[in-house]
Amino acid sequence: MSVGIVLVSHSAKLAEGLAELAAQMAPDVTIAAAGGLADGGIGTDYDEVVAATQRADSGAGVVLLYDLGSAQMTAELAVESLADPSAAVVVDAPLVEGAIAAAVAAQGGADRKAVAEAAASAGAPPDLTFDDGAQDGESSVELTLRNDVGLHARPAAVLVRSIAGLDAQVTVRLGDETADANSVLALMALGARQGDRIEVRAKGAQAEEALAKVKDLVDQNFGE
Repeated sequence: MSVGIVLVSHSAKLAEGLAELAAQMAPDVTIAAAGGLADGGIGTDYDEVVAATQRADSGAGVVLLYDLGSAQMTAELAVESLADPSAAVVVDAPLVEGAIAAAVAAQGGADRKAVAEAAASAGAPPDLTFDDGAQDGESSVELTLRNDVGLHARPAAVLVRSIAGLDAQVTVRLGDETADANSVLALMALGARQGDRIEVRAKGAQAEEALAKVKDLVDQNFGE
């Protein structure tokens, strides 16, 4: 049972396309598109948003994201009308980045509060830091990316999911920049492509297990 996600947009095509993209990174999460009017026009449909929220709720709660101002109002009214309004929350976040971050968090088993926070934090610049060398207590492995798209959307999400729940702090270095391996957006911001050599570092009780999981993913080309 995972947190559900509803994408509220003025455009049915936009909502459906984003739901399809997010589902590639979170196959076990219910992601419902609620875009456009009932007649196919541009706008937001209150009844459809309510229905989508109900469909998305498997018992762990629902996070709603929206594209423009009036979509926020529709989403908030829909939540207020639920039998249990506390089961859902409307989050102010960039729709695309927020949907991806929320979907990956939900896939990893995060609760509704954590999924909402993941979406909201997607509006901040990716967490990249200048790399000044390995820290004490870290283990590391160097890997060469062989998959076609490198460390971008779906592979980044797969990597994040693979280490979710492990007692390890994991980072990925490319050149002089390092990204938190728990953040899809930060990993994507590295711009790691096919043929690039990355260094994965980990520390913590399950550091070696985390490194082994990432190495296995890279060796298998992230299942591509």
